Amino acid sequence: MTGLHDTTGDGSGPTVVSIDAMGGDRGPAAVVAGISLAADKSPNLRFLLHGPAEELERLVAKRKDLAGRCEIRDAAGIVTMEDKPAQVMRNGKNTSMWSAIDSVRAGEATVCVSCGNTGALMALSMVRLRKLPGVNRPAIAVLWPSRSASGFNVMLDVGADIRADAHDLLQYALMGTSYARNGMGIAHPRVGLLNVGTEEHKGRAELKEAHDLIGAQAEEASFTFVGFVEGGDLPGDVADVIVTDGFTGNVALKTGEGTASLIGDLLKEAFAYSLLSRLASILALSSLKRLRKRIDPRRVNGGVFLGLNGTVVKSHGAADATGVAAAVRLAEQLALSGFSDKLAARVASTAPQAHDAPPDDAENGKTP
Repeated sequence: MTGLHDTTGDGSGPTVVSIDAMGGDRGPAAVVAGISLAADKSPNLRFLLHGPAEELERLVAKRKDLAGRCEIRDAAGIVTMEDKPAQVMRNGKNTSMWSAIDSVRAGEATVCVSCGNTGALMALSMVRLRKLPGVNRPAIAVLWPSRSASGFNVMLDVGADIRADAHDLLQYALMGTSYARNGMGIAHPRVGLLNVGTEEHKGRAELKEAHDLIGAQAEEASFTFVGFVEGGDLPGDVADVIVTDGFTGNVALKTGEGTASLIGDLLKEAFAYSLLSRLASILALSSLKRLRKRIDPRRVNGGVFLGLNGTVVKSHGAADATGVAAAVRLAEQLALSGFSDKLAARVASTAPQAHDAPPDDAENGKTP
């Protein structure tokens, strides 16, 4: 199929998403099943699907929801989870990951989705899409289940770079604010800076400096800075956006995932303990299903790469069809909001050379 045109942002045409079909642990069948689920919910979605053409054509032909909605780009190479980013940078030009990112670079699609190797995906994204002017370090943002009205908090960075100085943390705050506003519909996000305590005298020197920088930008950037927050506030209702460096964020993310898995296993064990507990599990079945759905990581699958000239959504490597569909729906929402342009405007407004720039999105009266 040919002739897909991306007119995202104005609501007048299809939203084209570029899909790396070969990156996930479950193979291209799970990816194609996932985009089929997403297509069933969103009739305006169209896909550029990258991978071995013969295999993908066979999988797509089995999905009625994808008839006439996929253009397949032949890419024989596959980036594995074991491949080093430097190796992919040198030898990965014929891979599905490279091809998927290049479709965003060429303007054929607004967002790229991949379940592949995170390090390689970030490295290729930085080289092919380039960082936004004024961005020192891109960040990966994820949605964390929480008590907030939206049901989730944004946390960044969760592993794009283990380092972050005070100005990097300020940029993370601004990028996270733009994500919360455009991806979650929170008009005036609350921003917190992750620390070992909420007192202003605690933490490393760069955190104290970042505290002052973020606080100084709050009014101009239309967010509320709540100051330092602690690890227990990640699932809480204190802040909508929680800012940290990639090392801390990644440890917190993996700890949260492991804890959720442990709780699930302990619940199963508890309900299987005796005949009475098994009966109790039957009586509580509907409540348990609601709980499982509420904390199911597949339904919030997708880390967003922020700070690049184009949007990339990193799906979990082990994502099944439900997880892939969630990542695609997130990509669609960001594309429809004009997120890339608004994020670029937000970052430009705080770059050292752009302090006197006009307000973001001034022409249409919206704030990125």
